[in-house]
Amino acid sequence: MSILMIGVDHNKADLDVRSVFSFTSKRIADALEFFMGQKNVSGCVMIATCNRTELWLSTSGELEESPIQMLCDHIEVDRDKYEQFFIERQNKEAVSHLFRLAAGLESKIVGEGQILTQIGDAAAFARSCYATDNTMEVLFRMAVTAGKRVRTEADLSTADRSVIHTALDNLREEGITVEGKKCMVIGNGMMGRLSAQTLMDQGADVTVTVRKYHSGVVDIPFGCSRINYEERYELLPSCDMIVSATSSPNYTLTLEELKNISVDHPIPLIDLAVPRDVEPEAAELSWASLYDIDSFHIDIRSEKFKQNLEKAEAILDEEKEHFREWYEGKDIVPLIQSLKKQAGGDVSARMTPFLRHTSLEPIQKEELVNEVEGASERMMNHLLFGLKSKLSDSMFRELLDSMAEVLSEAK
Repeated sequence: MSILMIGVDHNKADLDVRSVFSFTSKRIADALEFFMGQKNVSGCVMIATCNRTELWLSTSGELEESPIQMLCDHIEVDRDKYEQFFIERQNKEAVSHLFRLAAGLESKIVGEGQILTQIGDAAAFARSCYATDNTMEVLFRMAVTAGKRVRTEADLSTADRSVIHTALDNLREEGITVEGKKCMVIGNGMMGRLSAQTLMDQGADVTVTVRKYHSGVVDIPFGCSRINYEERYELLPSCDMIVSATSSPNYTLTLEELKNISVDHPIPLIDLAVPRDVEPEAAELSWASLYDIDSFHIDIRSEKFKQNLEKAEAILDEEKEHFREWYEGKDIVPLIQSLKKQAGGDVSARMTPFLRHTSLEPIQKEELVNEVEGASERMMNHLLFGLKSKLSDSMFRELLDSMAEVLSEAK
C-alpha cells in the first residue's frame, strides 16, 4: 500500500507549460476514470488550480508505469519534454505536502485560504466520480481539518497583512486615503501582492510592476493592472501613492532618477522593505512624502510570524501523526470494530434475564439495552486505543487476536 503524488511544479513551469496540464472538470473526470482503470490503483484525487496540478493516488501494489508516464500518455504529450517540470512524492513526504498545502504554507501568499476550499472541492469531486477509496477520503478529510486548525490557532495571514494595514491606518489619520486614487505597487513578492490586494480592497486603482523576464508567468491580484518594472518612473507622475515592497538589495527608487521626472502634486512614497527600497534622500523632494517601517512604528513582526509559523508546523505534526496512526492501523480497524460490537452484544445479552423481571415498558427496556450496549462499546474503544498507545504495534496486534479468540470462545 502506498500514497503517491505527482504535480507540475509551479516554481519551475511557466504559464505555457501549466496550460498543457490544466484540467477542466470534464478533463479531471476523464483522468480520474483513466487512473482508476489502472492496475493496483484503488483511489485517485486531482487538485487543479491556476497555479498547480497535482494528482494523488492510493495504491494496493506496484504500478506498471510511473504516474507521470500514465498522465502524459493520457493527455497525449511527450513525457521527455515535460518531466523536468514535475515533482514526485510518496507516503510520508506526500502526506506532509498535502497537510502543508491545506494550511497555506505552500502557497505563494503564505496562509491564503482559497487552497483549503480547493482541496475540499477536489476530494468531493473525486468522490462524485467514484474515484476515492478510504485512504483518500481520510487523508483529504484530515488535511482539511489540519488546515482549518492552522487558520484558527496560528493566524499566519495576520502577521504579514498587518504591515500594509497598519501603514494605511496611520496614513488615514493624517488625512491620506486611497479610495479612488491611482496607486503603484513596486514588487510582486508576498508583501507586494498583499499590498496590492489591500489597496484594491480599499478602493484604489492599482498597478503592479513586474520584471520583464517574469512578465508572462507571475500572478498579480485579480483586478490589478501591470507594467514592466523598467516603466515605473514613467508611470509615477500620474500616481497618487507609491508602495514599494521588494526583497531587492538595491533601491527601487533612487534620488537621481526621481529628480529627473516632473511631478505636480504630492505623492506619498511608502517603503515597506527591509532593507530599504527607496533612497532616503528622496524625502528632500518637494512633492514626496517618504514613509518607511519606522515611520509607522511598525514592527514587521518577523518574530511573530516566525512564532506563528512554528505553531503551524507543530499543529501539522500533531495532525500528521493522527493520520499516520490511522494509516498504519487501518487494517486492524475492522477487528477493533468487531471487538467493540462483541463486547456490547455480550453485555446486553447478560442483561436480558434481569430485564424479564422488571416492570419497565418494552420501549424502556429497549432504550436501556441500547444505552448500556453503547456505553460498553465506548468503554471497549477507550480501552483498546489506550492500550494501543502503550504497546508496540506487534504486541497490540497480538493482544487483539487473543481478545478476539477469547470472546469467540465465550459465545
